[in-house]
Amino acid sequence: MYSDETLRTIIDALRKKGFKATPQRIAICKAALQTSTHPTAQEIYKKVKEEYPTISLATVYKTLKVLKELNLVQELPFFQRKIRFDTNTKPHINLVCLKCGAIKDLNDPAAQLIIDKLTNSAAFKVNGQRIDIYGICKKCSQQQKDKKLAWLFFPKIKICYKLKRLKER
Repeated sequence: MYSDETLRTIIDALRKKGFKATPQRIAICKAALQTSTHPTAQEIYKKVKEEYPTISLATVYKTLKVLKELNLVQELPFFQRKIRFDTNTKPHINLVCLKCGAIKDLNDPAAQLIIDKLTNSAAFKVNGQRIDIYGICKKCSQQQKDKKLAWLFFPKIKICYKLKRLKER
C-alpha cells in the first residue's frame, strides 16, 4: 500500500518534526499503511510490540499524528470512543458493522461524483470527507442465521441455556 518514496517522505517528515526515524517508528508506519482493516492505535501498538517489545503507546500516537499530517491516514472517531485509522484518504464510503465493528471500504466512483457536485455548487474546497453506512456485515448476518437455525432445530438446548443463565444470576 506504500512505496519506497512514501517511506522516504515519512522519514523526512518525522525528522522535520524532531523525531528520529527509528526502526520502531518505521515499523509503526508500515503496520499502519499495510492494512485496510482500519486499526486502532492499540492494535498497531500490539502488532509492533511483537517485534519491538520496548515500544511505547505514546510513540505510536505521535507517529500516527505525523502520518495524519502527511495525509497518509485519516482518523475515524467512532461512537464507542474508539479512533480507527484509515489509509484510504480518497473519497469513499465506510461500511461499518454494528455487531463485530469491522469496517470495509466501498470505493465507488459515485461517491466522488456526489462530493464534487455538492461542493462545486457551494464553491467549497474539500479538505477531507467521511461517509459511513452502518449495518450488519455478511459474516455477522450469516452467524445470526446459523444461530436462529440452531434454536429451531434444538429447542431443548435453548431452554437449558436459558435455565443455566437464570441460575448464574
